[in-house]
Amino acid sequence: MNVFVHGGAAAPTPLLDALAARADLRDVRLYHLHVEGPAPFVAPSCVGRLMSVSMFVGANVRKAVQEGRAEAMPVFLSDIPSLFTSGAIRLDAAILQLSPPDRNGLCTLGTSVDAARAAADTAGLVLAEINTRMPRTLGNTVVPLRRLHAFTSTDRPLHEHLPTPCGPVESRIGELIADLVEDGSTLQLGIGCIPDAVLTRLGNKHDLGIHTEMFSDGMLPLLEGGVITNRHKAVHPGRSTTSFVIGTRRLFDFVHDNPLVEFHGADRTNDTATIGRNPKVVAVNSALQIDLTGQVCADSLGHKIYSGIGGQMDFIRGAARSKGGKPIIGLPSTAAGGTVSRIAAELTPGAGVVTTRGHVHWVVTEYGAVNLHGKTFRERADLLIGIAHPDFRAELRRQAAASIQR
Repeated sequence: MNVFVHGGAAAPTPLLDALAARADLRDVRLYHLHVEGPAPFVAPSCVGRLMSVSMFVGANVRKAVQEGRAEAMPVFLSDIPSLFTSGAIRLDAAILQLSPPDRNGLCTLGTSVDAARAAADTAGLVLAEINTRMPRTLGNTVVPLRRLHAFTSTDRPLHEHLPTPCGPVESRIGELIADLVEDGSTLQLGIGCIPDAVLTRLGNKHDLGIHTEMFSDGMLPLLEGGVITNRHKAVHPGRSTTSFVIGTRRLFDFVHDNPLVEFHGADRTNDTATIGRNPKVVAVNSALQIDLTGQVCADSLGHKIYSGIGGQMDFIRGAARSKGGKPIIGLPSTAAGGTVSRIAAELTPGAGVVTTRGHVHWVVTEYGAVNLHGKTFRERADLLIGIAHPDFRAELRRQAAASIQR
């Protein structure tokens, strides 16, 4: 069977534990995005019984993917729902975690709608963990109790993702990106030090909006302080729009039954044309490496898959289509304790190009912010070398002189 597994904080952990413990299964394929918490289904003992297919690789399945015990699928987040609704991937079952039903018998998909909306609508068999602590979220999130073929009831904490303290490098990058944000901008930010560093520096802005694939704790002070009003958005004005939330219990409590936060499938939140309708979209995404022509690798370390395409290209292109929009790639200038430059003459062999050089605009490191859009190969190389770590600039100039088109 082909089975969808609910991801993020909505991972149905008790059902996954039970599934991994079954010895009578063979050739069951589990399709999922990042799954918070443990991932018992990729244990070596599950080989031949369960095959994990990650549409975005999380840390808990990364080793299994790299060792060949699990598979990864390169796909835009915006395209995943249509894989299920079109029948390109026929789902026999969906395993979900839901909020308790209301008086009308309606549960919700809670913290993760993304591809779960399409899976809940198309799977032949729907199994669920109904968790009393799963927030009831609004938007396109409803799953009627009658849609379920079987369920179990739980009362357990959701998996939380605690903020990571920022170092001076990430803080500086956050400061530079925050300077690019104008009043009335619509924001898309992911999770991690750099997005958090950006958000903590936006307290002096006015009338910001949220249209994002992922909603994090870092947005809460801006919402509670009146900085985020969503007043100028063209899509869902007055409300923050997201596809899933990952964070702490405080975040889960904030979105619970909150009419000012709308959840939609990734085919809507990440639709390029929809994103571009909002004004001044500032899309902040990360990278593992970028070459001197502007090609961005964000999903692999050479041949080793690290994460996935996710929604980076959806929002980079969407922000470019937005009036006054700013697509931004933010990354530290070095890796491996300062011994490797993330700005390279060419990508590491095997590295995947997530954002093409034709799509890239702003690139920000702790040494500055540059806009590559409309620049020649030589101009791009000069700009990127200028924001590389000083220890690597001379060698990058030498490599650029030998290889970049003149």
